[in-house]
Amino acid sequence: MSNPILKSSFNPENRSFALEGKPMTVGGVMNKLGLLAVLMFISGGATWYQFVIGNLDKVYMLTMGGFIVGFVLAMITCFARKAAPFTTPLYAFAEGAALAGLSCILEAQFPGIVVKAVSMTFITLLAMYVLYAGRIIKVTEKLKSAIITVTFSILVFYIISWILALFHINIPMLYDSSPLSIGFSVFVCAVAAFNLLIDFDFIEQATRNFFPQEYEWLGAFGVATTLVWLYVEILNLLSKLNRR
Repeated sequence: MSNPILKSSFNPENRSFALEGKPMTVGGVMNKLGLLAVLMFISGGATWYQFVIGNLDKVYMLTMGGFIVGFVLAMITCFARKAAPFTTPLYAFAEGAALAGLSCILEAQFPGIVVKAVSMTFITLLAMYVLYAGRIIKVTEKLKSAIITVTFSILVFYIISWILALFHINIPMLYDSSPLSIGFSVFVCAVAAFNLLIDFDFIEQATRNFFPQEYEWLGAFGVATTLVWLYVEILNLLSKLNRR
C-alpha cells in the first residue's frame, strides 16, 4: 500500500537536489530489485524448509512475524525515506518468510496453488509493463488519483474487517467462496495490478529528472510492495476458487 504515500511527496518538477550526486537509473532500480528477490528467496527457502521437516509452529510464527515486521518496516520506509537503503532489504527478508509461510499453508490445502499464483503474478507484472511502456494505458494525474483513492478505500475496508474480527464479527465476502466474494477478490487483484503503473511512472519520472541515486531504493521498494500485495491477493482468489 506504500505507492500512494510515495507518490504524495513526489514532485518531478523539483530538481534542486537532483544533480548533487549520482543520478538514479532504471538499471540501478533493477539491480536493487534483484537483490530484494534474492533476500526473499533466502528467507522464504528457510521457512519452506521448516514446513518440509514438519515444524509447523515455526512456520506459523515466521508467517505472522514476517508480515508484522514487514508492515512496520514498510511504514518506516514510507515516512522516513532516507532509511530506505536499510529498511528495504530488511522488508524483503521479512516478507520472504511471510509469503513462503502463507504459501506452504495454502499449498498443503490446495496442491499446485503456489505455482499458479507465482505464474499469474509475473504474467500480470509483464502485462502491466507492456501496457505502460507501449502507452496503451497513459498514467495521467486523474488515473493516479483514482488508483490511490481506491487503494486507500480497500486498506480502510481491510482495517475495519480486522477490527471487527477481534470481536468475532466476520465479513462473509472476505472469507467465503461466493460469487460476490470472488468478484471482490478479482477487483482487488485488478487494483493491485494498476498500482504497478504508479510504480513504473515513479521510476520513469525520477530517472528522467535526475533524482539522486538513493531514490533507486524507493523505486525498488514500490515495485516490491505491490508485487507482495498482488501475490497475496492472487493466492486468496485461487483459494476461494478451489473451495467452490
